Amino acid sequence: MSSPEPARLCLHTITTKTWAIEEAMDKYAAAGIGGITVWRQALAGRDVKKIGGQLRERGLEVVSLCRGGFFPARTESEREAAIEDNRLAIREAVGLGAPMIVLVCGAVPGQSLADSRTQIAEGIAAVLPLAEEHGIRLAIEPLHPMYADDRSAINTMASANAVCDLLDHPLVGIAADVYHIWWDPDLAAQIRLTGEKKRLFAFHLCDWMTPTTDLLNDRGLMGEGCIDLPGIRAMVEGAGFSGWNEVEIFSNRWWASDPDDFLARIVGAYGEHC
Repeated sequence: MSSPEPARLCLHTITTKTWAIEEAMDKYAAAGIGGITVWRQALAGRDVKKIGGQLRERGLEVVSLCRGGFFPARTESEREAAIEDNRLAIREAVGLGAPMIVLVCGAVPGQSLADSRTQIAEGIAAVLPLAEEHGIRLAIEPLHPMYADDRSAINTMASANAVCDLLDHPLVGIAADVYHIWWDPDLAAQIRLTGEKKRLFAFHLCDWMTPTTDLLNDRGLMGEGCIDLPGIRAMVEGAGFSGWNEVEIFSNRWWASDPDDFLARIVGAYGEHC
């Protein structure tokens, strides 16, 4: 298939986390990147509305705010605190001008996955009225099963689709991240189903290193690893997805490198390997 359109490249601020958001926005714009997904920690101590305006002044479209979620907890007070934090995230998205929040749904070590999934659905349902008031989409991101203990009880596209079916709301959909879903033997069918139900909200890119030296912070630059990136892009585009191709790389190795060189490599790898 043809190379991805450069105009559809979006970069997550966590990918270049050594840059403050003010520097990142200038660097992204200068590199010709059109979209940005802002991680909430990048907004700490800042005027969110001002940052949103600065991003748009530089021609960057705010694709989403990352992240909400982490709904499961052992106590009711902890679950309510998580719900309030997600409501805060919705208000931050409104101020920033982000149309969507990515949800890393959460899990509790020792609590059954079934209970965590129930709490996830209940948590999303609790924040939906505020999301609906402001038109903010909520994108459930299934995480690789290695994170099922404490980061997410939603580990496949099928389990994400199950929550979407339960809530049955047009603002609830799925963020498909290749790092988490590339291994799934049912991936093609689930992506097709997600597209048919109009809930494929986001598509995230990176690569899987072999061997992986850190389960969280050893993602690869596209083309370094073993994921069939063009093949999965063909699946999501075949399912009707025409949104942003979002690069999201957690990597101690790349974070320790020269960030300007890393940014140039991201742009080059996007065109060559995706």
